[in-house]
Amino acid sequence: MNTTEDPVRVRSRELPVSAANGWLLLLVTAGLFAAAVWSLIAAILALGAGGEGGWLLGAAGVLLVLAITSSCGFFTLQPNEAAVLILFGAYRGSVGDSGFFWTNPFNKRVKISRRARNLNGDKLKVNDKRGNPIEIAAVVVWRVQDTAQACFDVDNYEHYVAVQSESAVRHLASGYAYDEGEHDEVTLRGGSDAVSAALREELHQRLEKAGVHVEEARLTHLAYAPEIAQAMLRRQQAEAVIAARQKIVHGAVSMVDMALKELAEKQVVHLDEERKAAMVSNLLVVLCGDSEVHPVVNAGTLYN
Repeated sequence: MNTTEDPVRVRSRELPVSAANGWLLLLVTAGLFAAAVWSLIAAILALGAGGEGGWLLGAAGVLLVLAITSSCGFFTLQPNEAAVLILFGAYRGSVGDSGFFWTNPFNKRVKISRRARNLNGDKLKVNDKRGNPIEIAAVVVWRVQDTAQACFDVDNYEHYVAVQSESAVRHLASGYAYDEGEHDEVTLRGGSDAVSAALREELHQRLEKAGVHVEEARLTHLAYAPEIAQAMLRRQQAEAVIAARQKIVHGAVSMVDMALKELAEKQVVHLDEERKAAMVSNLLVVLCGDSEVHPVVNAGTLYN
């Protein structure tokens, strides 16, 4: 039985190289053009005088071809820009310095920017860890670090960054709850720093093979999907009311306890258990009520 094995992928590595000074070669190229013109004029004069000017005409043609070929080797690079040199399909290196250069005219030059770029992702509708549909979007700051990997290891590194960033955001959202996590659990809404660090690390692992370095990644949009937004808003409001009530009751009980202790220690009034219960009831109504309390003056006693 014949078996075929997948070929081993060789990871590309950037090879820094230097190119010739463009200004020096510009003088040489200009000299070739001047020599070609002089040879052509001399050949025309010689042929017109009936002399041997054929070799001058051939020399002019050769010089002109050399000059035109040499002029195809000039290129310029701006700061934070690199040129990948490819000669007949073989990688010859990357020029990373800025300036005016000359290289072998047969070298194919692919310019790649090393500047930082922003990828502002679209809003994605995904399910969080608990299955709730949410909308999420992120911004990624990235730049090319290895020009050889960006040029040879992926087909289109810009498209690759966009697709992998979307995939990373979807995977991240499915691993965290939107909110209301368990004890000390990181959530998308509450743990923005931890979530951003996790997103940056996942993007780094995904984009490293394309020679891309991720400098920053943060969520720019996070919300429940429209179909459950109203229900989740009511739940959050109910939870907020419950939390506020718990604090109000806790504070009221503490104040009642303090009031009873102060009255007993300073011997302002002696209260039996029934009067203490009535006082506690009145204070809790005053402290925990939503509306303003209007006192009622009791003209008799607590026992009538």
